Amino acid sequence: MYLTRFSACGFRSLARVEDIPVSSPTILAGHNDGGKSAVLTALAFLLGSHRLTDEDRTYEQAEGAVGGRCAQTWVEGVFTLDAGEQAAVALPAMVRIRRIAEGGQAARWEYFGSRPADSRLHDLGRLLKGELNELVTEFDLAPAGPLKDDLLQALAAHAASAPQVEQWQPLPKELQQRLPRLLSFGGRDESPDDAVRTALSSCYETFLEDETLQGRVREIEVEITQRLEKEADSLCQHIRQHCGEFVGVQVKPEVSFRGGFKRAPLEVSKADGEPVDLTRSGQGSNRRIALAVWEWTSNLLENSELAALDGEDEQEPTQTIVVYDEPDTHLDYRHQRTVMDIIRKQCALPHVSVVVATHSMNLIDGVDIADVVHLRLSDSGRTLVERLADDSHEGIDFHLGQIAAAVGLRNSVLLHERCFLAVEGPTEQQCLPLLFRLSQGFSLQAAGIALWACGNNEGALILAGYLVKNHRTVMLMVDADSRTNKHFKAEKLIRAGLDLATQVTYVGEAEGFNELEELFTDTQWATAANTHWPRPAGESWTEEHFTAYRGGKFSARVLTMIKEEAEQTSPDGKDDMLYALVSTLTDAADVPAQLRKAFSDIQDLAS
Repeated sequence: MYLTRFSACGFRSLARVEDIPVSSPTILAGHNDGGKSAVLTALAFLLGSHRLTDEDRTYEQAEGAVGGRCAQTWVEGVFTLDAGEQAAVALPAMVRIRRIAEGGQAARWEYFGSRPADSRLHDLGRLLKGELNELVTEFDLAPAGPLKDDLLQALAAHAASAPQVEQWQPLPKELQQRLPRLLSFGGRDESPDDAVRTALSSCYETFLEDETLQGRVREIEVEITQRLEKEADSLCQHIRQHCGEFVGVQVKPEVSFRGGFKRAPLEVSKADGEPVDLTRSGQGSNRRIALAVWEWTSNLLENSELAALDGEDEQEPTQTIVVYDEPDTHLDYRHQRTVMDIIRKQCALPHVSVVVATHSMNLIDGVDIADVVHLRLSDSGRTLVERLADDSHEGIDFHLGQIAAAVGLRNSVLLHERCFLAVEGPTEQQCLPLLFRLSQGFSLQAAGIALWACGNNEGALILAGYLVKNHRTVMLMVDADSRTNKHFKAEKLIRAGLDLATQVTYVGEAEGFNELEELFTDTQWATAANTHWPRPAGESWTEEHFTAYRGGKFSARVLTMIKEEAEQTSPDGKDDMLYALVSTLTDAADVPAQLRKAFSDIQDLAS
């Protein structure tokens, strides 16, 4: 059984979050107290590794209910079943399973599927033989014999042909036993002892499943169960004697050694034999020991995969989900790289998924954007999930991820920057950061603005539209003559979701110019040319040299002129030529007025 994504409701700050992917890996990013640890604990609750307490229940915020806890908490996952699991429980390949706890009741697992509309046909396996006989008579059925199994078989066949409804119902024990394993390595304050216990607990479960040991373990479990059943029969008789209104009273003890592994204290000493008190050691030492444990766990998981491939296990291996909560805290850069290597190694294994809560930009930028979940708190203190992905269109997700990478937008930028400034090509990409700093007095990054070059291609326009759809602020800045470019026609920009009045700037159009280079005065051009590409001795560039080329394709004609008339050096291209001019500017007033206004507008958008 494989968990592909999950949702949570009423769990701590997670009033309602949906479709958090479980991938290789999934990265949970966001500010402190944004809900990362709550998401990891909700996952543990779903898989049976966390016992819900009242403190886990979300506070109600409805009028009149302030201060009270919600009555219902659940975490729901979308699981895929292998062929053996489908055959065992007669369910489809994909099924919704949730773990739910309602006020005062124990948590229970349920799955969403069809069942008979008649509630009398539910949970037949829990009925006594007398109750089964009554139902057989009531439905006028003809079982093959008088045994309980015969009665069950007849009623099950009738239930399958009866009218059905789709609803939540108890999860079969066969599937409860096949839920994914969770290996959870704690956050920045985790002790080495906890890391060791988590790692060895996986070994403990593996040993319990070993055929050479399983027989003896089961014998002991059966013997203890039988002894408890005798005591339970006596208890049931006592209840029936004192509570005559209850005809059927049953207690079914269940014994399992699966939860029997409790602690594994770690003791270390120095070369001279002096013991080390890890509770008083530095965080760096503790984290390095934990790091060694995690690396060993990778080898253990890899060995399990090899055993599965060799056919030693008849059943398909269950999924193992490894969870890390801020694993790189207190580690230097070299050990941070080791963490990333460990995660990559684990993600490469077929039956392993990894979920990482982190602030590390290296980890965030190292995965596909579709696998990054950004968590933030709303004004009401509830966690919101932001994803630049759409699970129903995986092909589009991949395409957008490829485009984002091609234009140089890192995942961390996509998640954290407040505004995106899209420009045509390398000329603008090189020059605008200098012009913005000169005009506004600080960098684009400091303003929360991400700059990226469209490259005159439609893919970038798709990405701009996608950012707008996901509530990101976008400004498109292109030359006035780009109105004739098929990719930047007004109808396409509108279709992408861009507001032509506030989100699109045609550079030069207000002054009757065609391109960015024309915004700079002839004096500025002459100064730049004399500084970088002087003419032969005794000759200088004058304003008239540049005035002569106004009105046409200014930048191309100026570039040709400089290359033909410069004495030794000349620009490598348009982008090099304009960058050289911009580098000669020294004051905010030197920046063309239209650019200063555009920069002010985009700064307002970003803030």
